[in-house]
Amino acid sequence: MLEISGHGLTLEAFARVTEGGATVTLAVAARERVERGRCAIEEILGRDEPVYGVNTGFGLLASRRIPEEQLAELQRRLLLSHAAGVGRPLRPATVRGMLLLRANALAQGHSGVRPEVIDRLLELLNLDLLPVVPSRGSVGASGDLAPLAHLALPLIGMGSVSAARVAGAGGLSAGAGREEQPAAEALGKAGLEPLTLEAKEGLALINGTQAMTTLLALGALSARRQTKIADLIGALSTDAIRGTDSGFDPRVHRLRPHPGQEASARNLWALFQGSAIRESHRVDDPRVQDPYSFRCMPQVHGAVRDVLADVVRKLDIEMNSVTDNPLVFPDQDGEAQVISGGNFHGEPMALAADFLSIAVAELGSISERRIEQLTDPKFSDLPAFLVENSGLNSGFMIAHVAAAALASENKTLCYPASVDSIPTSAGQEDHVSMGMGAALKLGRVLDNTLQILAIELLAACQGIEFRRPLKTSPALEKVYRDVRATIPPWTENRVMADDLKAALEFLRSGVEPHLERLS
Repeated sequence: MLEISGHGLTLEAFARVTEGGATVTLAVAARERVERGRCAIEEILGRDEPVYGVNTGFGLLASRRIPEEQLAELQRRLLLSHAAGVGRPLRPATVRGMLLLRANALAQGHSGVRPEVIDRLLELLNLDLLPVVPSRGSVGASGDLAPLAHLALPLIGMGSVSAARVAGAGGLSAGAGREEQPAAEALGKAGLEPLTLEAKEGLALINGTQAMTTLLALGALSARRQTKIADLIGALSTDAIRGTDSGFDPRVHRLRPHPGQEASARNLWALFQGSAIRESHRVDDPRVQDPYSFRCMPQVHGAVRDVLADVVRKLDIEMNSVTDNPLVFPDQDGEAQVISGGNFHGEPMALAADFLSIAVAELGSISERRIEQLTDPKFSDLPAFLVENSGLNSGFMIAHVAAAALASENKTLCYPASVDSIPTSAGQEDHVSMGMGAALKLGRVLDNTLQILAIELLAACQGIEFRRPLKTSPALEKVYRDVRATIPPWTENRVMADDLKAALEFLRSGVEPHLERLS
């Protein structure tokens, strides 16, 4: 069980919850802080002063004072009107992350909610009753208003949730998929009553960056895997072309000690140790240096790693931040205060998502170049398009075209969303981050890049076929054998799409043992 307090939540703990299904509880000390924050709201209400978001309207309507007897209704209506998302629902891992991060932000006690509100978010998370959240509709202005409104609707018995299908009398089946149901119905089955939100609580639930931050965090976890995968496959490709490992020599990288570059070079150098293919041409074909897509892998893959490290540092801050407005300070100069600010603005996450998209696209771009070199007999000294009897057989000709198409699509996706802004809320929100758009695009770039790497994996394994009976290094031979366990060599044309799908599945779920030794 993970205990949250508003502080110290790591990307690794986030992964345990979003992908591993770890349960979460609110720390005792955090509960006490939250209670103090709620008491501060009650104290402020007792002064009968207008306080934004507590007893006023929202945005341009901030000057409208709301009578005390309508404060609960104000919060309910806020959720209803702001639940204006469109598009396909976010996937379960994303919704789990949003529930976790929203609860963690509220746990600092500066949002003015009751502990029961946080408890209910965590109950939905732990019971796997995940709100259905449309993926589009946020400009990252006052945070992710529409997605977070959909996330909060089930707390008041509105909206829909998804849950794992029940597999007969035996309980939940992990492989049975999910089904949607009305939130009120799902709460009733779980023995939970809908909450009646009190002053400030609706606004505290929807004002923040937890949708874009969750997508960016999941993207960072995926990018971390892809940097290792790129090193692994890039090493295999280099041996397939009978390339040299001199560009990975540690002495080279000590003279330009970017951390990511050194880490990638260590991986590539280690992966080559013991390759009979490499040893075979030290004398008879002493290639001095390879094209940049092979020789400069440490510099390119490493630069991606360094961008990722910067993104993770930003995530560490954002996942443990309070991002709603206004903020409650229970004891300031002897009395509680509420201060309006702009912590909800998504610019830090928007820029980070855009930058990571650009970096990940470079993994795909350099991989596509290696595929091209592998399939070109003028350079690789391999059969044209990696197949015997080329002409009758086209081999990897169109597999490379698919990689080129994906690499080119990534270039269009890497136009930064964060440089755009469109005023909303009658001009009150006159500069917005487009952080949600940036984070959604990152997911597409990651998907495209992983498919490019899967194509390179197949091409590299096919290149190794033509170096037999020589073997590559022991580490890379294990990769080759695992791929060949499900995807046979190409001897003549067959449906390439089936192999590409199988290679992608291998990178999603079968490659992990080979990544454990890589930094």
